[in-house]
Amino acid sequence: MASARRSAGVALALLLAGSVMPGAWAAQGTASCEKPVYLTFDTGHMGIAPLVADVLKRQNVRVTFFAAAERTQTDGDSLDDHWAPWWKARAAEGNEFGSHTYDHAYWRADVKGAPSSFRIKPSAGPQNGKESTWSAAEYCANIRKSSDRLAAITGKKPLPLYRAPGGKTSPALLAAAEGCGYKYVGWAPAGFLGDELPSEKFSNAKLLTQALDTIRPGDILLAHLGIWSRKDPWAPANLEPLIVGLKAKGFCFETLRQHPDFRAWIASHP
Repeated sequence: MASARRSAGVALALLLAGSVMPGAWAAQGTASCEKPVYLTFDTGHMGIAPLVADVLKRQNVRVTFFAAAERTQTDGDSLDDHWAPWWKARAAEGNEFGSHTYDHAYWRADVKGAPSSFRIKPSAGPQNGKESTWSAAEYCANIRKSSDRLAAITGKKPLPLYRAPGGKTSPALLAAAEGCGYKYVGWAPAGFLGDELPSEKFSNAKLLTQALDTIRPGDILLAHLGIWSRKDPWAPANLEPLIVGLKAKGFCFETLRQHPDFRAWIASHP
């Protein structure tokens, strides 16, 4: 039991390692949204995607989606033609989009002695599970491929932002991404909503209470459109109570287009 708790703690620590603290939101808040939070979703198996869309519409909340072509419960991937109408509808509602790398490509290490070369291990696509060396140009192409696909199926240009899978990056990797026009977006420590964690150790009730107690204005929040490993899915139990609870505490929801840390970047990369 102690070993299991230690393993769960290590998993949580690793996920939080990809987090970022909120920027200068307070100094630049708007009158209409004085306590903003920024809800973001990464792709997943898409099994809860219709429910997520219904909740967001009902609560009049717009979010930012980071998309990769991940394996789905519909025997395809999250950016295939089956899901194209779903993405197009989210664009029509005013949501924003960013890349999650097309092949959900995890950074593993910088290649020593080879500037702008990286060890990358995709968890989707033809190289799923295979680690290899990518150049900066190859990494950028994988970011861009997701962004281009989103533009094609939604009719809306994604933001010049991306999220590296697992939040795993290096300064050299981030410099490479910025060199081809994409700025990295992480999440706040309190904004890690826990839907990747094992439900046997992190119940939905516990995760909801923790989020409502610790989220602060300016936080970027992270959830997913379906996690294969979690037995008790997070979103059906927690998404709407989280939104309602945060609204009751005076919070409001904005997309990353409004985030003060990214406004200048977005404006300079039309």
